[in-house]
This record gives sequence, structure tokens and C-alpha cells, in this order.
Amino acid sequence: MRTYCKMIIGLLVVTAAIAIGGGFFPSEAKEIVIKLAHPNVPQHPMGEGYELFKADLEKRSGGLFRVDIYDSSKYGNFDAVVQGLQMGVLQMGSDAPNNFSVFNPKLMFLDMPFVIPSYEAADLITDGPIGKELAGALEKNGILGLGYIEIGFRQIFANRPIRTLEDAKGLKIRATHSKAHIAILKSLGMNPTPVAWGEVYTALQQKTVDAIDIDLNLAWFNKFPEITKYVTLTRSFYSPHLVLISKAFWQKLAPQEQAWINESFAVMQKFQRAKIRGNESMIIEKIKASGGEVIELTPEERARWIKATADVAPSFAKEVPPELIEEMRRTIKEKLNQ
Repeated sequence: MRTYCKMIIGLLVVTAAIAIGGGFFPSEAKEIVIKLAHPNVPQHPMGEGYELFKADLEKRSGGLFRVDIYDSSKYGNFDAVVQGLQMGVLQMGSDAPNNFSVFNPKLMFLDMPFVIPSYEAADLITDGPIGKELAGALEKNGILGLGYIEIGFRQIFANRPIRTLEDAKGLKIRATHSKAHIAILKSLGMNPTPVAWGEVYTALQQKTVDAIDIDLNLAWFNKFPEITKYVTLTRSFYSPHLVLISKAFWQKLAPQEQAWINESFAVMQKFQRAKIRGNESMIIEKIKASGGEVIELTPEERARWIKATADVAPSFAKEVPPELIEEMRRTIKEKLNQ
């Protein structure tokens, strides 16, 4: 009896020591499934990035995690993703920050024209205090921001050459439902026309619209260069995706499990951004090789476009305070001299 009691006490001591040392996880007895939803096609750098996240996390955790990816909006639209995250039935997802402006209007901060001049500046803002603070504002809505991945800078794909503001006047261009995006295009003299994403290719093909304002990678992987001969590199504003995780799900995880997710996300983020940026020169060369024309605005013309959109940010002062825009510009100037 005495020997049996000693064995029980010994087991309790070992168990306590493991728990204190961080080696015991409440969920390690069963597989943890992460349902992850995003709107892009698998071959896009975003899709590739999430496949890397899946492989890295499953390996890093020794098979504790299993990631099931719902690409191409297969899980549902933006509302379905948000509701899934809030309820904890969807564990991870991503979308453009401006879509979350219904929770915090300041998340339109990257929709303001010509505020972000380069990818280095984009990283500085999104990975720094400004981006982290704005992502953190979603916590009260049951959503946590892991960080930002990339879509890219907006460019114009059109069926006629756009070299000047005069060329842009009256251009019937597909726009998102973002009020800021529409305001930018109107300030440039264009005629923004909202078209559902799934109907854009047909709309361009049938000339329901003459152009689309979109980044190079999304245009390429959706085959828009096949039906738009001209690309004007305007870089009017920068578009990322905010990667999110359900707060209800996150709080059930042990610290080590949370750390694995953060580490795998960092691997994915670095790869995905590099792939987006590296693809751009390839895409430009392929467009040229297939007979398309890539137009770079002259410095003088670019200055005219910046001046033409100068009133857009002030018109959204209630949503994106002027001091936030100024803080972004000051940070970029001080850190990068851009």
C-alpha cells in the first residue's frame, strides 16, 4: 500500500512539473483543426502563402494542428467569414482592411490616395505601431489581427492608353464598393462603375466597362491582360489583407500553441510579400512580350495625379482623421526619407 501511494505521489509531482514547465497542453490529446478562409485562387501568392502556412504549422506542431483551407471564397462572402470568426466556427480568415471599417472607420487608412509611396513604406506602416493598433481595435468584436499580407499597389488595366489625366477623363472603370476608391477615381475624372468580382472579366470582355483599377498579381492570375492591352502604373494606393484569428478560438489555446501559429504566420508573411513583389517584374515583361503596353507616368504627370486627388483624404476626415494621415507621412519621411 505504501509503495502504491509513493507511485501516485510521484506521478502527481511529474505531471505538475511538466505543466509548470510549459510542456503540458490541455488540447494535446486531440487534433486541433483550423478552418481558414480567403477569397483568392490557390495559384495566387496569397493562396500559395496559406498553403505554406498550413505545411509549416502542421510540421512545427508535430501534427497537433490541421489546417483546412477554403480558398476562392468557398466558405462564403465577407459577412459569412466575419460571423464565423466571431462565433468561433471559423478559426482564421483574411480580407482587405477597408472591409472592416464597419467596426472601425480608421481601417480605411490605406485607402487614402498616394499616402504609401513604396513597399518599404507599406511594411513600416502595417508592421509598426499604426498597423498594429488599428488591427487590435477589432478585438472588441471578437477578432484578433495576426498581421498584414499583401495584395499590392493599384494600377489601371484599360482598353485604351492612359498617359495623362486628359486620357483618363470619362474612362468607365470598374470600382469596388469602397467609398474612398470611388472618390479617388472620380477625382481623376473617371466614371467608376461597381461590378461584382465574379463578373469583372465578362464586363471587360464585353466592354461594359473600359478598365479596372487593380494590382498586377490579381490582374495576372485572373487573366485580365488577355482583354486589356494597356497597363498604366499609377500606384494610387496600397492594398493589403489583414489576417485574422477568432478570439474565442485563440483563448482556448495554450501559450505554446499560440506561439506556433505566430511563428508559422511570420514564415508565410515573409514568403507571400516576397512572391507578390517578385512577380511584378515578371508580369510586366510577359505583358510586353504578348503585345501589351506598360505605361509609367512621368514624374510631372504623377504630380498632377497626386494634386487631383488631394481633396479625397480631407473628405474622409471623420473616418480617417487628418492627424493619422500626417502620422503616417511623418513616419515614412523620418524612417525612409520618402
